[in-house]
Parts: sequence; structure tokens; C-alpha cells
Amino acid sequence: MSNWPPDPNKAPDNTPTPNNSDNPSPRVMPVSSGGREWHLLEKTLLASIEEQRRARRWRVISKVLSLLTLLLLFFMLSRSCSTAESISSVDVTKPHIAVVDLQGVISADNTANAYDVSAALSEAFESKGAKAVVLNINSPGGSPVQSDEIWQTMMSLRKEHPNKKLYAVIGDMGASGAYYIASAADEIYVNPSSLVGSIGVIMPGYNLKGLMDKYGVKDATLTAGEYKDILSMSRDLTDFEKQHIKGVLDNTHKHFIDAVKKGRGDRLKNPEDNKLFTGLFWTGEQAIALGLADKKGSLMSLEKELDIDNVVDYTPVDPMQMFLNNFALQLGSGIGSSVELKLLPEEQTSAEMK
Repeated sequence: MSNWPPDPNKAPDNTPTPNNSDNPSPRVMPVSSGGREWHLLEKTLLASIEEQRRARRWRVISKVLSLLTLLLLFFMLSRSCSTAESISSVDVTKPHIAVVDLQGVISADNTANAYDVSAALSEAFESKGAKAVVLNINSPGGSPVQSDEIWQTMMSLRKEHPNKKLYAVIGDMGASGAYYIASAADEIYVNPSSLVGSIGVIMPGYNLKGLMDKYGVKDATLTAGEYKDILSMSRDLTDFEKQHIKGVLDNTHKHFIDAVKKGRGDRLKNPEDNKLFTGLFWTGEQAIALGLADKKGSLMSLEKELDIDNVVDYTPVDPMQMFLNNFALQLGSGIGSSVELKLLPEEQTSAEMK
């Protein structure tokens, strides 16, 4: 009697069916074994599908987060730009002191560069509400070329606007190229402890020949031109090269001295009898005694002296730098707030315990 289909209430019979050529019947896999295999295969397929879905979801989420981050950055940048514009949107028709900052090393690659500073000074002088212009200086100096261009702009603006005084206020330092620029002002204000002067020119150089010989390092530089490697650190300068470089520095130094003499005029105290132009620097108090500066003071004291409490900053602002500053400020504010929120309950608890 055939045992197919199997009785679901009866345990399967695993006894092999005899091969009867007269009445052949198909071999059937046990139901329990086949069910387990299909179940495992189904789980594997579903797991693979779910993994693909998760990967797609994460790709979508990643793109959305990237887009939101970019939008946030653009939003913060636009806010920083609008902050910069708000400075220039002040009512400049009202009487005010126009201030331009000269901060850091004077260089074409820095904010203290001839183009931006000169443009800001020109805008300040042309403003009808500006009763005086102040160059707020805190710089160790820098490029002779950039310094001279700013100096020339200041001298030209003073000539074009004889009724508007130009002040230079030196903070921590106004040395070398920074003093070169300050000498073009009508008056120079200093703090008694400011560092002022350093009227000289320097070209740093190093000779590493001994160190290279010690470690077996050889210079394989190729040149076209007898003195193209005149500043090489792998050899000594010849006497001719030293004289040539000294002549270049002396010529630049002469331009520096002439600019200071022209800017300061007869306010310099015995310029030929002291060491004003030797590269030495002095305190602000000493600088006044030498005629390198005029008065002790600051931007705040100048406001009181001129009886004008409205100050407008004409310093050009780099939007990216403003954005980075705002970003750092917001980040620091957020961290500070989180720390405050965490500490506040503990402080209250300790106060209650007391």
C-alpha cells in the first residue's frame, strides 16, 4: 500500500522504499530536513536584503548630513559677511575718529599689507564724518616694500587733506617697518613701555657647510649665472658677495632713514649725534626723548583729547577669517554652556548640603 501522501499525524518513516520496477514510486526527502534547509536559505536571503537596505539608508543619511553641513557653513559664512558689512554700514556722516589697524607682520600675504591698509586709510580720509584718522599699530615690522608703499600713501593723504590729522598709536610694538610707516603720521602716541625704533635692515643667513660635512651631505645644486647661489647655505660667501649684499642692505637702509627724516622732520633730537639709525630700539618713554615719538597716550586717551567718543573701524575684514573666528566663538560658547549646565546642579546640591 502506498504511503503517499504522508500522514501529518504520523512520524515520517525513514525506511528506504524497495525498488519495484513494476510499480516505481519517487523518492521523497523527509519533510523535516527539507523544511530546515528552506528556512536557513530564507533567513540568508532576508538578511542580505536587509543589509542592502541598511547600506542604502546610510548612504541617503550621509548625503543629507553632508548637505546640511554645507548649508550650515554657508549660513554661518553669510552671517560673518553680514557682520563685516555692518561695520561699514555705520552712519559715517556723524563726527567720529576713523581707525585703521596695522597688526602683525607687514607682508603681502598678511592682513597688514600695503593694498588693504592703503585702501582703508584712503576711505577713512575721504569720509566726511571722520574728524581724525588713527593708524593703530602693533607690529614688529616686515617687508620694506610694503612698508614704503603704506608710508607713501600716508604722506600723499596728508597732503590732500591738510585739515584732517593723521595719528599713529603704537601699542606693544612699533619697530622696523612698522616705525617706517608710523613716521609718516602727524603725531605718534606711545605707551611708556612700547618698543619703538629698530631703524635698520636685516637679511638672515646661515652657513650649514660644517654640519653637512659632518653627516656627509653634499650640495648638488646646479646654476646658470655665476652668483645665482649667492645665498646658498652650503658654502661661505666670497668677499665680493659680502660687499654686494652689504651694498643692497645699505641702499635699503638709506631709504628707511630718508623716510624717517622726512616724516619726523625737525622733531628728531640730534639725529646725527646719536644712534637713532643703527637698528637699536627703545621704550616709548625713551622714544619721546629722542624725538621718535610725540606723546604718551593710547586710542582711548586720544578720544578724550579730541573730545570725540564715536570711533569707527575702517580696517578691512577677511570674510573667511571672520567666519573662522565666529565659528570658534560659537563652538567655545557651546562647550561653555554645556559645562555650565553640568556644573550647575552640582553647585546647587553642594549649596543645599551646606
